[in-house]
Amino acid sequence: QVKLVESGGGLVQPGGSLSLSCAASGLTFENYGMRWYRQAPGKERELVAGISSKGSSTNYADSVKGRFTISRDNAKKMLYLQMNSLKPQDTGVYFCSALLLTNSYWGQGTQVTVSE
Repeated sequence: QVKLVESGGGLVQPGGSLSLSCAASGLTFENYGMRWYRQAPGKERELVAGISSKGSSTNYADSVKGRFTISRDNAKKMLYLQMNSLKPQDTGVYFCSALLLTNSYWGQGTQVTVSE
């Protein structure tokens, strides 16, 4: 059974930092491209960042470029998202996702709230 479990969310002030983690199990992690998505209240889910299976390639939404960094540790089956200079518009539920061809898996999400 594939399982993705996010952690690290919370409440942070604007300008602050948070580090999200996603623990994967039940899949050959190093074969999967991984992504972070977020969903704000009343909005559609959007892609935040992605990383290739070996970690050699990354991509980011324009809104987070230069502030967020995605990384992975295939030996530990972990995905990370370092978020710096957080803004109120970064508020939402953050999900990790594993993708291989037509197979995709999702975690349950972790809440990030950026507010005074």
